[in-house]
Amino acid sequence: MALLQAMPAKTSQLQIRVTAQQKAMLRQRARAAGLGMSAYVLARALQAPGDRFGVLVRDLVAAEDPRLPLAELNNLLAGLTPAEFTATVGAAPVAGLSPYLANYLAAMIEQAAHLKRVEAPAWTRDVAPLDVPHFVTSLRSLRMHLVRHAPVPFKRRNIFVDSSIGSRV
Repeated sequence: MALLQAMPAKTSQLQIRVTAQQKAMLRQRARAAGLGMSAYVLARALQAPGDRFGVLVRDLVAAEDPRLPLAELNNLLAGLTPAEFTATVGAAPVAGLSPYLANYLAAMIEQAAHLKRVEAPAWTRDVAPLDVPHFVTSLRSLRMHLVRHAPVPFKRRNIFVDSSIGSRV
């Protein structure tokens, strides 16, 4: 938000085209954030990566279904340059996360660090791996596939998934 407050007076206009459903969703999210629609869209679009990371981790803590915040974290991590990545994920954000989500987040960050050829932040090593394997599907027939294809950072944490940073299931 500090970025928006430091901006000069608004003297220009930007128009974007959205569907009626997208507009309703933006209006609902802006209202929930206590902002007007323009302020909400600007805050999301111009937010510094570190600020966005913190918001998404807080969303993950509060989420009933973690899939959306995890997908948004995936998008954020995939889009960062190596320098932005290092600056964004340096602080340990796992307070309040369940052991599963703390491990999932740490594995995502370790995988992204590997892909960006930078060192993962030290805090990821402090997250103890899960004691019991967690498979992202209840279908037993897919378990061997997941064991073979899960990215190494997820395997080390006893989480078996079929996709990684920058990809989708």
